[in-house]
Amino acid sequence: MTVQDTPADLHAFTIGWEEWHTRQEGRLAAPHGFLAITGLHWLGEEPQRFPDAPGAWTTGAEGVVVVLDEGEELVVDGAPVRGEYRFGVLPERGGVNAVWGDAVIEVAKRGGHDIVRPRHPDAPLRTAFTGTPAYPPHPRWAVTGRYTPFDAPRPTTVGAAVEGLEHVYDAPGRIEFELDGRELALTAFPGHSPGSLLVLFTDATSGVTTYAANRALALEPPAADGTVVLDFNRATNLPCAYTDLATCPLPPAENRLPVAIEAGERIPRERGGA
Repeated sequence: MTVQDTPADLHAFTIGWEEWHTRQEGRLAAPHGFLAITGLHWLGEEPQRFPDAPGAWTTGAEGVVVVLDEGEELVVDGAPVRGEYRFGVLPERGGVNAVWGDAVIEVAKRGGHDIVRPRHPDAPLRTAFTGTPAYPPHPRWAVTGRYTPFDAPRPTTVGAAVEGLEHVYDAPGRIEFELDGRELALTAFPGHSPGSLLVLFTDATSGVTTYAANRALALEPPAADGTVVLDFNRATNLPCAYTDLATCPLPPAENRLPVAIEAGERIPRERGGA
């Protein structure tokens, strides 16, 4: 028995994982989290109205515009707006959250397309949510790898949960690691905070006990010598695992691991998971 396999250490490891998973579930099921989304609306040059958002919406060379009817109001950056409001040209993977009563209207760009994605706290998917099934955590799935940066970030095109949509990421490097005696590697994308990394992957459990399209693993910035910990116990589902109203990226081809990662989040109950 190794030190990390002693009952006390296993208990501490499990408690740490449970605290992390509770925070993860809290973000997902927040009043305006991904489970609160009620529509995915693709904008064009012709004005469109939607049942779950106010106003008439268009987009063009100068960006997204909404024209609100008399009596309608959005709050953008803390300021109420009425009539015509111009959101302007949005950056890829960027967006603005406009408040409408107790709802938030997400205005964003995904895969080069402008979208409106309302989020309502009383969305049935959110109110019926009972949590995400996951494998019991175990230290054997937390492995140390080595990150090697590319000479320059490599533009990497991947598919999306929405058919025909593509995402492009500037991959900064590659992570090599060993699991059960097998040498494996993953292309890494930039994470949400400076220096952090994100890997999207599938494995032999995908479509069996874990969501078929993808899972994600957020990583802390590598150490000065390139070492980085991949704790697959913290592999999470992306929003597309729960709802068709998401535009999540798929993993690059080289991130399809030929081993079974029996760790992390499993198929959501919303998709028939146990």
